[in-house]
Amino acid sequence: MKSIKNFFNNIFKSSDSGAMVSKNRKTAYFFLLPNFIGFFIFTLIPVAIAFFLCFVRWDFSNPMRFVGLKNFTYMFTDQTFLIALKNTFFFTLVSVPSTMIISLGLAILLNKIIKGVKFLRTMYFIPYITSMVAVAIVWNMLYSPSMGPINNFLRNMGVNNPPGWTASTDWSMIAIIIMSVWKQIGYYMVIYLAGLQGIPSHLYEAATIDGANSWQKFRYVTLPMLTPTTFFVSIMLLIGSFKVFTQVMVMTSGGPGRSSNVLVYYIYNQAFVYNRFGYASAIAFVLFFIVLAITIFQFKKEEKWVNYT
Repeated sequence: MKSIKNFFNNIFKSSDSGAMVSKNRKTAYFFLLPNFIGFFIFTLIPVAIAFFLCFVRWDFSNPMRFVGLKNFTYMFTDQTFLIALKNTFFFTLVSVPSTMIISLGLAILLNKIIKGVKFLRTMYFIPYITSMVAVAIVWNMLYSPSMGPINNFLRNMGVNNPPGWTASTDWSMIAIIIMSVWKQIGYYMVIYLAGLQGIPSHLYEAATIDGANSWQKFRYVTLPMLTPTTFFVSIMLLIGSFKVFTQVMVMTSGGPGRSSNVLVYYIYNQAFVYNRFGYASAIAFVLFFIVLAITIFQFKKEEKWVNYT
């Protein structure tokens, strides 16, 4: 008993600085513990269960049946999965560069000291903090083929057959992209504004002395100095674009037909509509590895962006 007491006394007995470090470490662990518990219960355990479900067939009511890799092999013969995968890539390839270009353009315009600039910044940012469900419902009303103000405006401009938007197989995905870009540009505009305001003014002064015009300043000063910001924005937008779900569910439910079906919405249907939990888990892990591969590629390809800072 005495030896145990001496053992604990030796652990906690140290110099004042050592005791302070030990106390701070215990305090840090105490504050981090709820996060670790939450991560373990709500993230790590569900991910492990989902990984196990990839290799079984289970509909929640019948016993699990081990099927090996059949969920993965069936996936690449599933036409709906292939269409959802194509739609997701199309959404990413169009929405990501569009959001980046428009956000950067707005940031450059609103970086100038003009009357009402703070009000304009606020107005562009408000859509980002508005509920996605509310925004999707409003845009659905705007897209109405017969009574929507967008098509009424186009008719007044002389367009005889305006698009059907969410009611059209050709335009449904474009309609979702337009709404998504509009909602996101305010947030990434703020990110770019922070990047622009961090560029030293003497670089522009030196460029002016060298005779550079506005385009040359943008190309040789602004863009290179914004590369770390652009790298961050591109990563965030790519991850977010592969997770697109709410606007699809509210605006089109993956239709008309399968024209706007995306991977996350397809996973939702397979899991919670058709109770195919094993197949849904397999698709979820394929989606995870696609995003992981793209992210790693970006970090490897654009490592110089990070080192630039």
